Amino acid sequence: MRKVLTTFALVAALAVAGAAQAAQATTAKKDAAKPAATAKPAAAASHSVKGTVKSMDASSLVITKSGKAGGDMTFTVNADTKKDGAPAVGSSVSVRYRTEGSTNVATAVTAQAAKPAKTQAKK
Repeated sequence: MRKVLTTFALVAALAVAGAAQAAQATTAKKDAAKPAATAKPAAAASHSVKGTVKSMDASSLVITKSGKAGGDMTFTVNADTKKDGAPAVGSSVSVRYRTEGSTNVATAVTAQAAKPAKTQAKK
């Protein structure tokens, strides 16, 4: 009788272990079958820079960066680019952009209001 109970307990333990392994294998197959497209793509990094508009047209914007790290930057402008204010040649702007390969694509261009000219007080 003791051998029968021991054998029965061993068979039951193997059945439980086998079922657990089968469930784990099924889950692994489901995970492997999921297409990579269901994963969220990494968000494109966004950058910003301030400067003075050097030139602009319907598809591009060139600014001269302000500060110590001056220099020109060129941006592609498209229909999705948000424009705030009226950027014009010579105006100060803040540009939010993303990098696609070696191209800077402007996502938002904000023109700063012109500062009033300083007047000198008469003595």
